Amino acid sequence: MNASAANTATQAELMKRERAIARKYSGMVPWGAVAWGLGNLAIWLSLWPLVFLDIIPLWLGFLIACANVALCYLPSHEAQHDIIGRKGSKWRWLNELVGHLSTIPLVLPYRVAKLTHIQHHLHANDPELDPDYSTAASGPWQAIWKSIQNRQPGAKGGTNAYVAVLRRMGREDALVDAMIYQAVFIGTLIALAWSGHAIEAALIWWLPRHIGATYIQFYLSWAPHHPGREQGRYKDTRAFRSVLGNIGSMGMQYHIVHHLHPYIPLSKTPAAFREMRPILEARGCTLDGI
Repeated sequence: MNASAANTATQAELMKRERAIARKYSGMVPWGAVAWGLGNLAIWLSLWPLVFLDIIPLWLGFLIACANVALCYLPSHEAQHDIIGRKGSKWRWLNELVGHLSTIPLVLPYRVAKLTHIQHHLHANDPELDPDYSTAASGPWQAIWKSIQNRQPGAKGGTNAYVAVLRRMGREDALVDAMIYQAVFIGTLIALAWSGHAIEAALIWWLPRHIGATYIQFYLSWAPHHPGREQGRYKDTRAFRSVLGNIGSMGMQYHIVHHLHPYIPLSKTPAAFREMRPILEARGCTLDGI
């Protein structure tokens, strides 16, 4: 057997082992993500009467709201990959319910999130085709500043880049969802301000949305793809050690496993990574500090 044939055989064996490990950690309903998504929304909704009735102080409501927004995306992310319930399964309705409801505090429609996120997986780190490429930055502070810049009027990056992606896909219908979400969001803020609750509106929804979006883009987009120069199955993302740990980084330390096998639930990626690590090392993957 020549060197080329031996290398091909080795790669095939690695893939066989990798897929066997991935199957081991998939196929179950992530009930924790379901409770997380629906429970987080319920807590955020409860803040409004709790603050308005002076049951909790506004500053506490603000802190909780920031956490709610930062935590709201990942349950929908599980749904975007049909992990809660695939098409035709008995839990499909629950998959779609969590997908639609959990991102309400972020004002991000489920269809927009799903369609653009799949494009991210298909074209990760492609400057022209990856809708999340605009989060690329040279360092953490630059990434935070880039996130803020991407939400300014006229910016081409961030969620504004989703418009171009959806139009390229011929899915302008999803943009209707975005317009409805924005109309309800802005209308609610105006109504609250008109009724004398501008500060509550700002501190329970408007500002937490911006803080949460920055946190999400930092850990779910920038950190696992930095420096974002390479493309390819084993090169477009990485494992990394966060100063806030795996919980503080919302499980993104092991994001490489998700890109390789997006049907594995988030809660199972650390275990899958530990078992898959020798294979990832053999593949030359970037495992910074893990």
